[in-house]
Amino acid sequence: MHQPLVRSLSCLLLAVAIPALAADKSDKKTKTAEAEVPAWEQPQPAVEKIDYTMYARIREEGLQHSHIMEYASALTDDIGPRLTGSPNLAKANAWTRDQLTAMGCVNAHLDDWGEFGMGWQQLNTWVRMTAPDTAVFIAQATPWSPATNGPVSGEAAWVNIQDDKDFDQYRGKLAGKIVLLGEMREVPPLDKALFDRYTEKELDELAQHPVSERAGQDMQARLKAYLQRTRMADKIAQFLADEKVAGVIRPSRDGNHGGGSGGTIFDDNGAALGRTPYKRETAVKVPVVVMAIENWGRVYRLLQQHVPVTIEMDVETKFTGDHEHGYDTIAEIPGTDPELKDQVVMVGGHLDSWIAGTGATDNGAGTVVAMEVMRILKALNVQPRRTIRIALWTGEEQGLFGSRGYVKEHFGYAAPLTTPDQQALPEFMRQTRPLELKPDQKIISGYFNVDNGSGRIHGIYTQENAAVAPIFAQWLAPLKDLGVTTITMRNTGGTDHLSFDAVGIPGFQFIQDELDYDSRTHHSNQDVYERLQPGDLKQAAVVEAIFVYNAAMRDQMLPRKPLPHPELRQQETKPLPGVFPGAVEK
Repeated sequence: MHQPLVRSLSCLLLAVAIPALAADKSDKKTKTAEAEVPAWEQPQPAVEKIDYTMYARIREEGLQHSHIMEYASALTDDIGPRLTGSPNLAKANAWTRDQLTAMGCVNAHLDDWGEFGMGWQQLNTWVRMTAPDTAVFIAQATPWSPATNGPVSGEAAWVNIQDDKDFDQYRGKLAGKIVLLGEMREVPPLDKALFDRYTEKELDELAQHPVSERAGQDMQARLKAYLQRTRMADKIAQFLADEKVAGVIRPSRDGNHGGGSGGTIFDDNGAALGRTPYKRETAVKVPVVVMAIENWGRVYRLLQQHVPVTIEMDVETKFTGDHEHGYDTIAEIPGTDPELKDQVVMVGGHLDSWIAGTGATDNGAGTVVAMEVMRILKALNVQPRRTIRIALWTGEEQGLFGSRGYVKEHFGYAAPLTTPDQQALPEFMRQTRPLELKPDQKIISGYFNVDNGSGRIHGIYTQENAAVAPIFAQWLAPLKDLGVTTITMRNTGGTDHLSFDAVGIPGFQFIQDELDYDSRTHHSNQDVYERLQPGDLKQAAVVEAIFVYNAAMRDQMLPRKPLPHPELRQQETKPLPGVFPGAVEK
């Protein structure tokens, strides 16, 4: 080749190659810089990629070919109530695992979150009055009550202990008696429907984020009252055992709008005797039942008029072990994108319940909705880019034990302080040390939860995650005809999404119609299949399936809030107005 031509070509090639090499180095630097930025902090698109065809397919499958009520009947009618640690909950764990396997999910298994306490089940309970008249009463054993070992009969006595000075008036006077423990409450007429749906005005108000200057003061007042209540609960339980009473009858608490009447009984924290009756070292030592307020009131009024009353009761219960473990049901639809399949989108609800009903709305509804989400996606042969994982938690009613245990094991943990003043508190109310995060905390894009009963979904709580609001707004837009319109920056508490939120993982709960959840089904003998609304549950499954699908398919992980402040912090879980640190408010 001619020498000048060779030189010219060499110069030309260098002129082309140098910028190309520089550009390549620049691209590598950019990619390296992007790789160093956490996935959830990558730039978010202004416009979401909405797969309208998949929206239509999910809607058609979920609304026209639903299996949700079949799941609901099997869970609530066949298995029944699912108290943590009980044989029924073990059946529910196994059944959900096998159903998820049958629908095509992989890696279906039971995840052990640790020791819970005593296994227990109610076999039979009845209470009746034999004098001055005969009457059959509506009553059930409170969870973890010991048995009476056959029918017992005794004179009824009303006991009302509010502080330490009240013990002396009853000392030495209660042996062999059946004690009515507590105060008679008002039973007002129903002046509002027990069954309620959100109005547009209420949804508009919910979308506003109120700021309260008294929030910290209110929390301190609640904490002080709670500690006083639990301290007295333990003393009362021991006092009645020492007095050798034959049994204890508690009045059922009220529900919202007077729903705790008409034979409805609530068997949760407010009915318990003692703080942690599921632990052998703090077990209830006398049989305890909770009774419908109308029945309790009749006996109370007779005693107030100094009319002798004789009560006969039989509490037949069974303990199945002192060191039962709790298990979460876990299963997956594997991701298919080589770069994203190790990331995970989670969906779930809690599988455990109380015992008076069959746990249909709390939280059989959330359980079967999550199962239906997985069934819909499998029926449509969805190939998600990220892995989709279902988790059905247990121990939720006693303090989010299942989800907290899972999060602690896999994602991170803020250890509670062990100073004497903090050890006096239940773990969920203690101050904590800074978070210690595990590697898998970085791979969870988000967790979606349903646990507010059987009502249809109207929107979602962002848990003050401002960056996710415009994303969810676009996801909701094609669902307005289903009534899904509202996004609120508010926090909502009391259930398993809090376990994820506490370690910096986006955890979300949906806005649902209240129906009769807070008025009469929540923890009551009315929490049964008949309270479920099939159309609402189908809609909820469709909406949640779309959220899960979108989160699994988008290029970016969902954005996150900043981690909780690294200094010592007070957890914000709020206790129910009960007497032991069990479920938290919903």
